[in-house]
Amino acid sequence: MRRPFAGRAGALLAGALLMGAAAVPALAVPASADDGDKAGNKDFTIEDPRITESSGLAASRQHPGVYWTHNDSDDGPYLYAVDSATGKTVARLTLTGIGTPRDVEAISIGPGNEIWVGDIGDNLGGGWPYVWIYRLPEPKTLTDATVRATQYIVKYADGPRDAESLLVHPRTGRVYIIDKQEDGGHLYEGPATLAASGTNVFKPVAPVDLWATDAAFSPDGTHLAVRGYFGGISYEWNGGDLRRKGRLDVPLQRQGESVTYSADGTKLMYGSEGTGSTVVAEDAPDAPADSKSPSGSGSSDNATSEDDGSSTGGEVKLGAFALAAVLVAAFGVRRLRRRR
Repeated sequence: MRRPFAGRAGALLAGALLMGAAAVPALAVPASADDGDKAGNKDFTIEDPRITESSGLAASRQHPGVYWTHNDSDDGPYLYAVDSATGKTVARLTLTGIGTPRDVEAISIGPGNEIWVGDIGDNLGGGWPYVWIYRLPEPKTLTDATVRATQYIVKYADGPRDAESLLVHPRTGRVYIIDKQEDGGHLYEGPATLAASGTNVFKPVAPVDLWATDAAFSPDGTHLAVRGYFGGISYEWNGGDLRRKGRLDVPLQRQGESVTYSADGTKLMYGSEGTGSTVVAEDAPDAPADSKSPSGSGSSDNATSEDDGSSTGGEVKLGAFALAAVLVAAFGVRRLRRRR
C-alpha cells in the first residue's frame, strides 16, 4: 500500500537526530576508481521512471550485476531486472497465476535461481487474516516476459501482522519472514516445504531487535543482515539461532526499504523508495578482509561491536544533518510513533 513520504518525514527526522546525539558524525569518503570492480558491487541509480517505490532488492546469481526489484503497491504483478552498470531496466516480468497483489514488500533468490516475492505488507496493523508469497523461476534470458508463478497463502501462528522482510535460505530453501514492529519484532519460520494448497503457518523462532524494513542472507547462508530506516544488525546464522554479531553502517536514505548481499557476498546493497533512487554499496561485515575497500563507500569494519545496546545502530554521516534540515523545512516534526 502506498505510504506518502510526507507522513513519515517526522519519524525519519526524529530518528536521525536521536542517532546523531549518540554518534560522532563521519564524513563519507567518495568511492575510489578501483572500489567494487566486480559486476554489481558499486553504487547505482535506478533510472526506470516506472520504478517509484523500490521496496525490495535481490541480486541475481545467474546474471552478473543484475538486481531484481519491484514497486511497493499500485503497480501490478511486475518485477524489474535492473542492470547495475547502467541503472536501466533490462527485463520486466509480468506474473500470472496469482491474485491482485496488495502490498508487495520483499524479494529474495532461493536455491535453483528461484525468485520469491513477499506480498506481506499490512499497513492496517493486522487487518488481513492472511498474506501471500509468490515463487517463480528466474528467466535464463533477460527480456520482457510473462511468467507463471506459484502462490502460497501464509498465516502467522500468533495472529496477523505487518512485515516487510522475506528471506529464503540459499542452501535449505526454507522461507522466513521478519515482522515490522517499532519496538523490535521476530523471525518467523515457515514449513520446511510450502504447500500451494491450504495455508502455511509461520511460527516465531527468534527475536529481532530492530524495526525491520528488509533482511537478507549471505550467499553462503552463514550470516543474516537486517536493516531498518536508521540502522541495521548483523547476525550469525545457525539454523534459526540468531547470534548478534554487531551493528551495520546503514546509509541514511530517503526511505530505506531494502537490502541484499551482492552475488559474491562482499557487499551489502541498500535500496530506497522514490523515483531515481540510489542503491548504496557498503562492505559486508562477514566478507573476507582482503575484499574490503581501504577507501570507498564501504567502511573497513561495517559491523561495529556492541557498545550501547542500541537496537537501531549504524553510524550517522554528516549528510544526515543536512537532510534533517531539509525535512524540517519541508514537512515539520511529527511523532516518531505515529502509525504509517
